[in-house]
Amino acid sequence: MTVLSPKITIYTDGACLGNPGPGGYGVVLLDGQQRRELAAGYRLTTNNRMEMMAAIAGLEALTTPSTVTLYSDSQYLVDAVMKGWAKRWRANGWKRNAKDKAKNPDLWAKILGLCEQHQVTFIWVRGHAGNVENERCDRLAVAAANGQERLLDQGFEVSTV
Repeated sequence: MTVLSPKITIYTDGACLGNPGPGGYGVVLLDGQQRRELAAGYRLTTNNRMEMMAAIAGLEALTTPSTVTLYSDSQYLVDAVMKGWAKRWRANGWKRNAKDKAKNPDLWAKILGLCEQHQVTFIWVRGHAGNVENERCDRLAVAAANGQERLLDQGFEVSTV
């Protein structure tokens, strides 16, 4: 069995200026007294993708298998992982049911893979309700969405062209 490092706390948020539109994510990682912030902007994406990319960025920043509590104000993200929806979509060939495809399978695949490397508990936190770290993530995400250095969201922009 893999020995897990001390507990890590991750706060995440995504923002989109229009949906779809320019977007960004913000992440705050807390490991004891250590703090790290991450953010990136994308030129064309969706809010859900930014929420998911924030979680991916936070988990990818970890260098060793860890026990993680990840806070997000996206019920879509939290419920899809914690209620097993994303695993079910993957098992069904990225279909939500017999006729509807799951959205964002590229990002769900990454999230599920990262959850297999780490012991992750996703917890929903109400957005814009005074949670200091969630508010910080929101400011990072909005600044990234408004920034000049915006990346290509390959899974969205290329697939919609």
